[in-house]
Amino acid sequence: MGIGVCRAVRGGRVIVVGAGFSGLACALALHAADVDVLLVEARDRVGGRTLSRPLPDGGWLDLGAQWIGPTQDRMYALVAAYGLATFPSAAHGAPTLLLDGRRVTAPPAGLAGLLGTLDELAAGLDPAAPWRAAGAAEWDGTTLGGWLAATAPDPVTARYAGRLLAGGLLAVSPAEVSLLHLLFYLRSGGGADALLGMAGGAQQDRIVGGPAALAQRMADALPPARLRLDAPVDAVAQDRDGVRVRAGDETHRGDAVVVALAPALAGRIRYDPPLPALRDGLTQRMPMGAALKVHALYLEPFWRAAGRSGVATTDTGPLTETVDNSLPGLPGGVLTAFSYGAQARALRRLPDAARRSALRDALGALLGPAAADPENLIEYDWSADPWTRGCFGGVLTPGSWRDFGPELRAPVGRVHWAGTETATRWSGYLEGAVTAGERAAAEVLAALG
Repeated sequence: MGIGVCRAVRGGRVIVVGAGFSGLACALALHAADVDVLLVEARDRVGGRTLSRPLPDGGWLDLGAQWIGPTQDRMYALVAAYGLATFPSAAHGAPTLLLDGRRVTAPPAGLAGLLGTLDELAAGLDPAAPWRAAGAAEWDGTTLGGWLAATAPDPVTARYAGRLLAGGLLAVSPAEVSLLHLLFYLRSGGGADALLGMAGGAQQDRIVGGPAALAQRMADALPPARLRLDAPVDAVAQDRDGVRVRAGDETHRGDAVVVALAPALAGRIRYDPPLPALRDGLTQRMPMGAALKVHALYLEPFWRAAGRSGVATTDTGPLTETVDNSLPGLPGGVLTAFSYGAQARALRRLPDAARRSALRDALGALLGPAAADPENLIEYDWSADPWTRGCFGGVLTPGSWRDFGPELRAPVGRVHWAGTETATRWSGYLEGAVTAGERAAAEVLAALG
């Protein structure tokens, strides 16, 4: 087994595992502090849960994370610092809404009250320690689906709100997430309006070239010798002298390691000595969400001529929502559709032809016959990606926050944790990934003195 020894400079040697946005931000912060940092990544690329596919007309499709919005200050700063730009998400015409199979012009009357109640509950919660909230025990033991069934004025409102909140925000079904986890998420992102909104919300802007272009520029800012691709980490050992990180056929030595992976993936690494029982328990109780993101390509954005925005939501069927992902100044139209949780898993069980037929039918039900006849359907299965295993992120199972939440960011000796799941602000988003990486870097710098 080869030994990759890092050059010693001020501040010691630090190995960062995972070259998504969190690992990149962490490595860059350490490099800026003159720490000898090595960033190792299992994939043959950087960017983690972002991935862009070029199109023949010069455009691209964002197969993973793609949006940023107001108050995500670090992401906007990085876009500017690395010479990129943003543009607003497409917004032409009115949204489409199907409730109980019928086309309607307004959301359920009780939806605003439900969201307001959730925001009020979330406002009193500390996102750095949600388990300390006065109602934490009750909220953690209650699923979002159960709370909605007991609180919503009717089943349609409960079903629609559950798909928007559990699905659209967390990529799970309402029965798979506790009320406490949703309240944490709302508090972290500034409330339901900010999280669900396009203009003025988390889906307001896109990055020219896609977030993957920004990730590559961040990686290029590191000295080439400081980045290893195609180097999956399978073992981390620590003792009084430092850490040893095995990545592929090399073992790298350092003074500390930052694991910038989702907890479910971090738990697959073998640690010596083994992780404390509660930290290991956390990794077992924070599975990745299930989201199916599908791009439907058309010769033109036909929905605009009918006065529709391309934004559509529904409380039934395999798809929960669509958005207009067409690029300004380029021909053709792109509708991007999302399926979450149980619906996404059901689609994945179908043979390819049957799944694509079901997707076309669902698009047609939402936006008319023209939507059911795209030129092409482009999918990417993040659940099948061995270095991701799901999207959007990890979600603590009901009943887990109070017992295991305190382990989410707590270092284990020389092992530190990053990743968007560890963020207290904009957790689950690119912004959260960046701030979590920078927080971990500061933590390591303090530990190294």
